[in-house]
Amino acid sequence: MSDRPAARDPFLLTIPSGDNRERKVCADCGFIAYENPKIIVGSVCEWQERILLCRRAIDPRREFWTLPAGYLELNEASKAGAEREAMEEAGVRIAIDGLLAVYDIPRLSQVQLIFRARLSGPELAPGPESLEARLFRWDEIPWADLAFPSVEWSLRHYREWLASGDAAPRHNPD
Repeated sequence: MSDRPAARDPFLLTIPSGDNRERKVCADCGFIAYENPKIIVGSVCEWQERILLCRRAIDPRREFWTLPAGYLELNEASKAGAEREAMEEAGVRIAIDGLLAVYDIPRLSQVQLIFRARLSGPELAPGPESLEARLFRWDEIPWADLAFPSVEWSLRHYREWLASGDAAPRHNPD
């Protein structure tokens, strides 16, 4: 047991002057510790009419299929983050063609940026967050085993883009 007193948390939950919601504010210096949404970056990656999916090795939704995607890092451009996630989760290099969709997930405080991309080749090497990486034809996609609603939205929006050629970014379904 230590004789030292417990460290005091100087942050208080209060509404700062000129604001309209509670924030963590340092009682000693007035610093406001803003909490902002997390940015998720990922891509629908295609190789010869097949789509890359990764089976998750981590929670949440372990063993379910997802797109290569994850949190954007500090000081990282969104396209670079999507490229990094494809490499980390499936061992692939991708060429990004454009933004497919922006999804708002307020209950998780997330904004998801999903890109359209092409694989540099069919060789896959799952990383530590993936049990498996695999290329699926449209009729082979394991729809019942997709990890998150936004994975299904992305796949359907990608198919819509292929059919229409309309490159305008998609958004959450109504």
